[in-house]
Amino acid sequence: MSDKSTHSRILILDFGSQYTQVIARRIRECQVYSEIIRFDTPAADVAASKPKGLILSGGPASVYDKGAPQIDPKIFSLGVPVLGICYGLMLMANHLGGRVVFSGRREYGAGVLHIKNGSELLGGLGEHLDVWNSHGDEVTALPKGFRVAGTTEGCDFAAVEDPQRKLYGLQFHPEVAHTPRGREILQNFLFHICHCAMDWTMGSFIEEACDRVRKQVGNQKVVLGLSGGVDSSVTAALLHKAIGKQLTCLFVNNGLLRAREEEVVQRVFGENFHVRLKYVDASDRFLSLLKGVTDPETKRKLIGNEFIKVFQHATEELLEEDQSNGERKHGGYKFLAQGTLYPDVIESVSIQGNPAQVIKSHHNVGGLPEKMHFELVEPVRQLFKDEVRQAGLQLGLPKEIVYRQPFPGPGLAVRILGEVTPERLSILRDADTIVQSEMEAADWYYKVWQSFAVLLPVQSVGVMGDQRTYENTIVLRIVESQDGMTADWVRLPYELLARISNRISNEVKGVNRVCYDISSKPPSTIEWE
Repeated sequence: MSDKSTHSRILILDFGSQYTQVIARRIRECQVYSEIIRFDTPAADVAASKPKGLILSGGPASVYDKGAPQIDPKIFSLGVPVLGICYGLMLMANHLGGRVVFSGRREYGAGVLHIKNGSELLGGLGEHLDVWNSHGDEVTALPKGFRVAGTTEGCDFAAVEDPQRKLYGLQFHPEVAHTPRGREILQNFLFHICHCAMDWTMGSFIEEACDRVRKQVGNQKVVLGLSGGVDSSVTAALLHKAIGKQLTCLFVNNGLLRAREEEVVQRVFGENFHVRLKYVDASDRFLSLLKGVTDPETKRKLIGNEFIKVFQHATEELLEEDQSNGERKHGGYKFLAQGTLYPDVIESVSIQGNPAQVIKSHHNVGGLPEKMHFELVEPVRQLFKDEVRQAGLQLGLPKEIVYRQPFPGPGLAVRILGEVTPERLSILRDADTIVQSEMEAADWYYKVWQSFAVLLPVQSVGVMGDQRTYENTIVLRIVESQDGMTADWVRLPYELLARISNRISNEVKGVNRVCYDISSKPPSTIEWE
């Protein structure tokens, strides 16, 4: 857990709900710091971090299932307010002497909560409230000291409380958008019951992050692999603010970047921020490695491993440059900075652990720290993506960087099905440039999560002029998402789709057909490989 004892802090015990991250984000939107911890964290550890309140998340299990995740029951007697949501409520009732049964009917979807008994948790919300349910179990007898605060048609104990012990339970999900006034319920919990202060702001975060980095690195040097993406760019700007010339950014061109990527990064960081930037063009090395390779996972691993070698070599070159400039006194680069975000951290503490089936290896550079004996500096590891963007704007990064769409680490290699060749890269880059420019011109680029072209080296017959052609297919992938975990295809105006299709077919040599991918995630992934 972090050392942010100066802030009001809410801890969320994660029982595996798909909404756990949403709870954390809703609380931070109220300017209160929230942190997700494992469901089985001992009560003594919870107490040591001095939280103002605890939230028990929902989860897919039934409390009486064999192996169902259980809580340290001492948590209920810490004197800290507790809010149990769905599974969290069942767990509370079960541990404190109530009764939970499988109801035989699932209550899923919209419902109406009838509020009674003047609960502080539901104060100011009137008598009726639209709520969102998702459960198959229900509480049929309350523990001693509890009373009903709200009912729904299908549930007599939809909201319950023991105000003396400050224990509260909701059968519905206040954190989701389908409970329109759920934010007010959470605010009641944070401010009226837990007495939190609104002291989590981006300004305070940046100052504290700079202090933490200075304490951690002292007068040592830090190296950062800069990709031009939002996370590494904000990390670079934050570190530059904290330690100035002690930071060197390495930008590796793996030959799989978007058009003019290297120009943008060098302009923003070299010219605008005056960060020390070493540019390494290793495109030939990567492309020769990928010759003849068609398996997606093999592509990713080759690119990841080669990146480590290139990065290591570039770091050694930096040392030589430093020594030739007479900079011997602080030795080598002891610290490696990474743009790790909070969702990556949560995955490592979550109830699920690591799913056995690898869907695809993570786009961050795997294995870098272990092989290179660096200490890690991860200044934005407490932030969600939207918070990282706020930090970027506050640090003075241009909008084109802060609001750029996510781009995979293996780059265009995972947007070309089959073998990656210079010709195919050229076709895809040209098509992708048209997609970006038309999305920007139509004011759609910043409204969607990702918009890009995929090259299918599947040839089909076409007609151009009087000539019969036999050329490649470009697929457009344009999705909306909150965090990349789930996504839906965007219903773009037909005129815009037509313009993108016409331009690609007319301007990109080697393409005679454009398709639109209308799959959601799940079952499809956002990237094609």
